[in-house]
Amino acid sequence: MATASITVGWREWVLLPELGLPAIKAKIDTGARTSCLHAFSVEKFEKHDKEWVRFGIHPHQDDNATEVYCEAEVLDKRPVTDSGGHTEERYVITTDLVIAGQRWPIEITLTNRDTMLFRMLLGRTAMENKIIVDPAKSFLSGGLDNKT
Repeated sequence: MATASITVGWREWVLLPELGLPAIKAKIDTGARTSCLHAFSVEKFEKHDKEWVRFGIHPHQDDNATEVYCEAEVLDKRPVTDSGGHTEERYVITTDLVIAGQRWPIEITLTNRDTMLFRMLLGRTAMENKIIVDPAKSFLSGGLDNKT
């Protein structure tokens, strides 16, 4: 078993370079098993005989005017139960996460988080053996200095 090498706070700036997004403020959520990303206008399509999704994201908190559109291959579609007990069928994609200058692939579900404070939750599956969380701190990963 590998040991965690990154200590982060309860919120951090992260990059998802394969999606072409600017840095996103993410809540580091050890209570969530799966990571999720804000997405709207999610549209399934076929590319190279595989299922893909195209979706929009408002990458900045409190700014619904800025929109970025992304495309990703669909890994799966799964039922996910949120903290309020509501179950929703969500697309699952795989993309690289960059935090504290380190990069690795993670699974992310897509859901509309317009009413939520954070555009992304980083769940414990994505953190496993890589991250230790200091819940009393924020932005330990160097802020917007994450490198791809």
